[in-house]
Amino acid sequence: MDPTTAATLGGIAGLALGGLAMVAVRLSDRSTATEAQTPPDPPLPPGVGEVIAVLRSSGILVDSSDRVVNNSPAAVAQGLVRGQELVHPELLHLARAVRRDGLIREAELTLQKGIGEGRLVVAARVAPLGAHHVLLLVEDRSKAARVEEIRRDFLANVSHELKTPVGGISLLAEAVLHAHDDPEAVARFAKRISVESERLTRLVKEIVELSRLQGADTVKDPTIIDVGACAQDATERSRLLAEEHQIDLVTAIDEGCEIWGDAELVTTAVSNLIGNAIAYSEDNTRVSVMVRRGRAGVIDVSVTDQGLGIPAEEQQRIFERFYRVDTARSRTTGGTGLGLAIVKHVADNHGGNVSVWSEPGRGSTFTIELPAANASAAIEPASAAPDRPSSDPPSSDPPSSDPPPTARPPESARGSGAAPSVNA
Repeated sequence: MDPTTAATLGGIAGLALGGLAMVAVRLSDRSTATEAQTPPDPPLPPGVGEVIAVLRSSGILVDSSDRVVNNSPAAVAQGLVRGQELVHPELLHLARAVRRDGLIREAELTLQKGIGEGRLVVAARVAPLGAHHVLLLVEDRSKAARVEEIRRDFLANVSHELKTPVGGISLLAEAVLHAHDDPEAVARFAKRISVESERLTRLVKEIVELSRLQGADTVKDPTIIDVGACAQDATERSRLLAEEHQIDLVTAIDEGCEIWGDAELVTTAVSNLIGNAIAYSEDNTRVSVMVRRGRAGVIDVSVTDQGLGIPAEEQQRIFERFYRVDTARSRTTGGTGLGLAIVKHVADNHGGNVSVWSEPGRGSTFTIELPAANASAAIEPASAAPDRPSSDPPSSDPPSSDPPPTARPPESARGSGAAPSVNA
């Protein structure tokens, strides 16, 4: 290649490299200018982080790119924030709408709780904070929503339960009018009217009693009462009913079992347990009522029957209002479905609890535990209570004749040691 050609080619290559360098410089200048036009979001106003940290409700602060820049611990605990992201698209949609027009928004949302079927009911208030941030205040309303749902269900159930006896009385009264010339029919219908009237009276009484118990967390003006006397009184109230069903009603009561409370409420609770035991037992069986000192600082009241038993899957729901394991049998016996709910509220209002042991075909034992009035030390935890198998009922058999073998509680649960005094 001659020197002229080489010089020409070298000049062309130099011009090309120079052009590429100029293009690169201009692109760099443009990038720098663009970055200068979109500065980062300004820092948070002073004190905002401290305020969010102490909020009782969930406080969440997001920037212009929907990134969470600050949040309260409650927001993480409730699963609303994960890392720097809002978990729920419903909240993100609210934040974007507020950023778009600057208007404060409020909404009640039902959000998915975790990955399961649980739901979280929240009240959200979203407001702009400066020109670049949006603040979300989210309050958990799940408990209030559950209470409202329970209230609606309660009213619906009450309405349904009241319709049955009221409708029955109306129809029977009409039948009496049409059968006025038939004395036997009139007597038969009048007897049915009396039965339905008693059922209606009992239902209204139990609804009023349950409402009164739900309106107070504790017993008003408690006094020292003898739980054994309450159990004996409840037993005597139920003895006539037991005799009608040929059921042997026996008691085993320790002396000096005293608590602070309301004697009438405790008697009502025990009476409800005895009534249930009789209603769900076959004829010629036995119902035992026991009052004794349980673990340290606790008085136990147990009612054991040899009846049908309760399936394990039903035992968690039997203390719900109007819930019945056997609806047909409950209708026959005139049950309202409120008896065990009243027992639970009486136990709760006295600072105690109620539990059940049951197996289908082997009977049931309901036990109310109440804090003793004369406890000299702290109440012993339930897990530390001696000789009380978690799956078996407490001993409630008096030292009289044994029950039929088919209805005996497990041997591990038939008490040991000296037996209390027995009244049959």
